[in-house]
Amino acid sequence: MKYKSVKRATFQSRPNRFIAKVLLEDGREETVHVKNTGRCRELLVPNCTVYLEKSDNENRKTAFDLIAVEKKSEGGTILINMDSQVVNTAAEEWLRGGTLFSKEAEIRREVTYKSSRFDFCITEGDKKSFLEVKGVTLERDKKALFPDAPTERGVKHLRELIACKKEGFGAYVLFVIQMKGISSFSPNEKMHPEFAKTLRECADCGVEVLAYDCIITPDSIKIDSPVEVIL
Repeated sequence: MKYKSVKRATFQSRPNRFIAKVLLEDGREETVHVKNTGRCRELLVPNCTVYLEKSDNENRKTAFDLIAVEKKSEGGTILINMDSQVVNTAAEEWLRGGTLFSKEAEIRREVTYKSSRFDFCITEGDKKSFLEVKGVTLERDKKALFPDAPTERGVKHLRELIACKKEGFGAYVLFVIQMKGISSFSPNEKMHPEFAKTLRECADCGVEVLAYDCIITPDSIKIDSPVEVIL
């Protein structure tokens, strides 16, 4: 997935979950929309380098969306895409590439089954599968963790996948790690014990728990390689 028009800037502050103050390269201060309502405290630190996409909507209050950030670590600098809204688009491109299912499989987004709405429904022959996608931006010592804040909604999604698996459907949860250089993925037990517990229940019930890293550039994201899942 490729963005249209991307600029580099310097992060200054985040007054609330939805906006940030940045300095453009010409020195102007700009208020931008943050496309991730998570805490992201380890990412958005004063004077870090961020990347912005220009909005097509001229009537918007904010002209740019904050989509990526450079995070300094012991091994150097990691470029992390932190656009939570782009993850499903990247996942659809990946699914249509035939990595998990055949290229002939029917792939639909935002599909309702009973009282649940899943990110994807994949039909291949007489087999129907449901797949939920979670974007991951939290990294510690080259290990990816999810979530970075408690997520009751995430727990609900996992329980719905367990129910689907018990009914005979295929069930998958895909953690899209929005960076490279990651050695493993694990649930963030300290942040949300219930999510970690439920994810282990998913695996025990036969729900496929997948984690993939991404090739990230300032103006693109592409799901790339599998990452070891440690539950």
